[in-house]
Amino acid sequence: MNRYFNPVQTICGKNALSELPSLLSEIIPPDGRVLLITWNESTAQLETFVQIRDAFHVQCVCFNESNPTVEQLFELYRKTAEFSPEVVVAVGGGSVMDVGKSLCCFYGKSIASADEMRCMISEKSYGGPKAKWIGVPTTSGTGSEVTCWATIWDPTQNVKRSVESRENYAYAAVVDPNLTKSMPLSLAVSSALDAAAHAVEAYWANGSNAVSKALALGAVRTIMTHIDGLLEGDESAYESMAQGSMIAGMAFSNTKTTACHSISYPLTMHFHIPHGTAVSMLLAPVMKINAGKVQDMELLLEALGADSCEMLSVRIKDILKRAGIPCTLSEWNVEEESLPMLAAQGLTPGRADNNPVSITKEKIEEILRSIYR
Repeated sequence: MNRYFNPVQTICGKNALSELPSLLSEIIPPDGRVLLITWNESTAQLETFVQIRDAFHVQCVCFNESNPTVEQLFELYRKTAEFSPEVVVAVGGGSVMDVGKSLCCFYGKSIASADEMRCMISEKSYGGPKAKWIGVPTTSGTGSEVTCWATIWDPTQNVKRSVESRENYAYAAVVDPNLTKSMPLSLAVSSALDAAAHAVEAYWANGSNAVSKALALGAVRTIMTHIDGLLEGDESAYESMAQGSMIAGMAFSNTKTTACHSISYPLTMHFHIPHGTAVSMLLAPVMKINAGKVQDMELLLEALGADSCEMLSVRIKDILKRAGIPCTLSEWNVEEESLPMLAAQGLTPGRADNNPVSITKEKIEEILRSIYR
């Protein structure tokens, strides 16, 4: 019997950001300590964040790295541990929220080096969070504001690591589409396709349940129905992407992802293919493998706006091309001789084995060759 659980209070819609000061007042007194992490310094100057600095004891830091590493996480911990925030407000894309929620699990502990932090992450020995956190996404793709895990990259070890605790769901998610409108089109599209992949994988994951499947279908339909509007400059599409991304996050918050994400990680790590782009390129070939094991596949295809895996492949390539994004591995300068290495590193524990059909290194290499040209 599968159960669905997600305790995150969600505030979604235009001008939702204005609710942030009152949310903080629910958690801490006026002299409470707030760590504000933003992607850039200009974001911290928005009126709502100025109000927060006036009302609380705030430390502001800027984190503008994509795919945060263990070393980068440790450096941010080193800069903020003495402040010991009671609440972390993470304002940005998935990378900012990943470091924000991760920090909550390390505060209150004495960590001397990045290697010590690496061991704690590997052994899951960090325990529960010391601080609460609030997620304020400025992209529409990761759904990180409603999940309890964070991706931390470790290129020195050629692995993707995860900081996760069931106690570390956000106190609240504040999803304001006004914050996403400054995204370049390529980032907006790549992010939207990442969210669609989250939902698709939540639908067929081994850990799926009735609620996650219903949320997944709703998220896929919302994103794929309005993604053409995003490509055509329709501002209302940003609201649909924000909603779809959050709902997709709620779907996979209980199921985790599967083979698409597992296979994508080394593509991003070694060849810097944006995560959402890498995952979207893998959706159709992985779906083709999984098709025989997915109940009510026709509902999923209908939500995607396709009647077959082949049609889905054409649809995703068209979306990527219209956004000016390369849609094959060769276009991303992936060397063909590196495919066996990428395949071997694509078997991520907790993701590959969450796929409804067992995948092997050989099967992954076959998938990679199918999207090479």
